[in-house]
Amino acid sequence: MLLLIDAGNTRIKWAIPEMSGTPVALPPVWQHQGSVSHAELDNLAVILRQFVITKILISNVAGAEVKSRIADQLALAVPKVQPVWFASSGYAAGLHNAYLQPAQLGTDRFAAAIAAHALYPGHNLIVATCGTATTIDAISADGIFHGGMILPGLKLMAMSLAKNTAQLPQVAESINLDNLFANHTETAIVSGCINAQTGAIERAVARWAIQRQQDVICLISGGAATYLLPHLGISCQHVDNLVLTGLALVASSTNPPGDVPAIAVLPNEN
Repeated sequence: MLLLIDAGNTRIKWAIPEMSGTPVALPPVWQHQGSVSHAELDNLAVILRQFVITKILISNVAGAEVKSRIADQLALAVPKVQPVWFASSGYAAGLHNAYLQPAQLGTDRFAAAIAAHALYPGHNLIVATCGTATTIDAISADGIFHGGMILPGLKLMAMSLAKNTAQLPQVAESINLDNLFANHTETAIVSGCINAQTGAIERAVARWAIQRQQDVICLISGGAATYLLPHLGISCQHVDNLVLTGLALVASSTNPPGDVPAIAVLPNEN
């Protein structure tokens, strides 16, 4: 069994895909999947011991401490299997990475972009992943990751306002916004945060369509996606587990991650 792990800043998601062939089926069929919070990470070994795991691929953007804790849990659960830590590179699983320094691209963003391009080949894409941070990335139809933007996630944005302004209450997790111009402080915070997020996504789609002079498909993923979808003024496909899907594609790819010859990339337009 292949174990895939997506270690983010809030939760560690894991999945075991059904690997009936190469390349992997799209969307993947997950035999088993789950997640743990950072506080629950010490329970991961107990969860994973029930599976016969022969290969492990991990994307970790949660830092060195979480990496060490994951490694300790895997050593307890599957001591004979050496995990592979996914690293961003100039090319992997059908996607070119045009970052100025490819290795500096977050592995979650690279894996999500690999999955998006595989799910929607031949299309220009904007991929919005809405978690602790919101990342909005552009992929061209010819399989090039061009870059993107990073902003605070929905909850982080709301919590920052509530925490740092004396009389602003915490924003409720359940968001129901009927009016753009709120007449109550709490809903004004909600309105500002939602419109900052959706506005950035909508602007990215519009600008990418102008740059490519073609239609653009928008994909949205992550824990906050369901809060944003009702307020987006554009069509956007909700796709779960983009990072895990990308890792599955990398694991089954006949082209391992690595550097490739230089590729032609259109300059960004102002």
